[in-house]
Amino acid sequence: MWRENVQYILKGSTMLNAGFLKSVLPASARELIRNGLSRGLATSGMSQGFKQANIVILDKKFADDFEQFCLANSGPLPLLYRSKPGEWSSPPLSTSSDIRTDCPQYIKYERGNIAGNLSSLVEYTEQLKDMVTFYLGCSFSFESALLKADIPVRNIEQGRNISAFKTSIPCVSVGGFQCNMVVTMRPIPVDKLDAVVQVTHRMKDAHGAPVHIGHPGLIGIEDMLNPDFGDAVEAHGGDVPVFWPCGITASEAIRSCSNRGIKHLLIEKQLLKACLSLSNAKSVLITTGFPTHFNNQPPEETDGPPGAIAIAAMLQAQKKNVVIVTDQRALEMNRKIIEEAVEQGRLKTPVPIVSFQDNGKDSALMFLCHDGNPQFPRFDHLIAIERAGMAADGNYYNARKVNIKHLVDPIDKLFLKAQDIPGISTTGIGDGGNELGMGKVKEAVKKYINNGDLIACDVEADFTVIAGVSNWGGYAVACGLYILNSCAIHERYLRKALGFPMTSEMVGYILALPTVQKEEKLLELLVKHGIRSGKTGNLGMEVDGLLFHDTHSSMIRQLLEITLGQAQST
Repeated sequence: MWRENVQYILKGSTMLNAGFLKSVLPASARELIRNGLSRGLATSGMSQGFKQANIVILDKKFADDFEQFCLANSGPLPLLYRSKPGEWSSPPLSTSSDIRTDCPQYIKYERGNIAGNLSSLVEYTEQLKDMVTFYLGCSFSFESALLKADIPVRNIEQGRNISAFKTSIPCVSVGGFQCNMVVTMRPIPVDKLDAVVQVTHRMKDAHGAPVHIGHPGLIGIEDMLNPDFGDAVEAHGGDVPVFWPCGITASEAIRSCSNRGIKHLLIEKQLLKACLSLSNAKSVLITTGFPTHFNNQPPEETDGPPGAIAIAAMLQAQKKNVVIVTDQRALEMNRKIIEEAVEQGRLKTPVPIVSFQDNGKDSALMFLCHDGNPQFPRFDHLIAIERAGMAADGNYYNARKVNIKHLVDPIDKLFLKAQDIPGISTTGIGDGGNELGMGKVKEAVKKYINNGDLIACDVEADFTVIAGVSNWGGYAVACGLYILNSCAIHERYLRKALGFPMTSEMVGYILALPTVQKEEKLLELLVKHGIRSGKTGNLGMEVDGLLFHDTHSSMIRQLLEITLGQAQST
């Protein structure tokens, strides 16, 4: 994937007069860029009165999803034109243009990571035949209108690039495209605020009116002097920071779509095998908890507990013994969550909550087996879902490479010991490769996941279930257990053809399935206890930066439709 943003500095060999570039016509500006005759100048203020565009070029297989992502997030990504595969020009927007040569700079992405800057794409002509170019509106287009309305544009005055910042505002996700909005900031005199809103509101194809005015902390911006993109722009006395959606949001979406590399971690039939093993188990130990928000109290995230409770609810309905093991520091919080989940009706009865401490070489054996005898295990199956996993160096890392070992009890040792105990199977459910049980796919994590060389979990599980969000993997396990136990052949196998079919139990199985209403109430419960979204740190109705409605709710509906339809066909 390539993405070009005209906010980047022009490259070339000869410095041109900035005043000249203000009035240069677009065709001439493109010719200057092709010939490398502009260097050291941001395109803010260039060809005033004409539109500038951000450019995204990506494989045609992603084009439909990306177009829908733009339409769903038209503030940061106002779509001006979508090309046909291999189309170099943009007939509705310009004449005699060539997207391979007419951009100041191209940034190449591979698996979500920047793989270099390019001054031309001519050498990639053959590959571009299968790629689609998206032309997206840019806020530079409204700067001349601001100047005409006597509204100062400080970055132009100071000869600097615009300031752009990542925010805590989640975009609407489509397919694999999901990210938070990026915004540009312009200091505006307080007496010009009404005017700046009126001027830009009419220019929706250049991001339109501001989305935030004033306190940057309210949208997740902590340091105005250190923008994530562009240059720091100095405010004058009486200026107020004003924020507009920014096309750099597309870069974040592309990185999010690519850099997790989840598809490369998938192993065929792992969900089925895990569910078959669990269906035969009588006693199951579940663990969850990823304290990624180490500066908050509690540090846990909203991904993991809902999936764990969904599995526990189905196991309870199928009359299996269920225990949850968690960190000592989080015992009381998890007990309260379980109590309230029972009150909500999400769980039939309370699930015991215990902790594990490594007090010597036999600690794990004593925990897993009666009297430490491997012939008498307490549990038939261990499940880890979105549980911080130990890396090769013995530490525990979140996705941003921060070591959170001081917040994590060594529950990994239970999974390691289980490998030596006949009759105990293990399942790991994760979405990033740093979760407990992901050791089975650690080489793929190192190759395809951002920071994978450091954060990859080193501890294996017998079955490795990969999901875009770990909760979804938990829901899938619950649904899989329902489907299996709806199968007359499997149900007969479980009871060894003795007794009578357990058709009366099916109502309880249906009631244990995850639903939108139940999962929404459970997420509200977690938020009430101060548990935050993993990716953004937001305290709200989201998981991994994705809003509950309509992303998670849609996934739950799809799983239910598949589950109930499949069960009826067995």
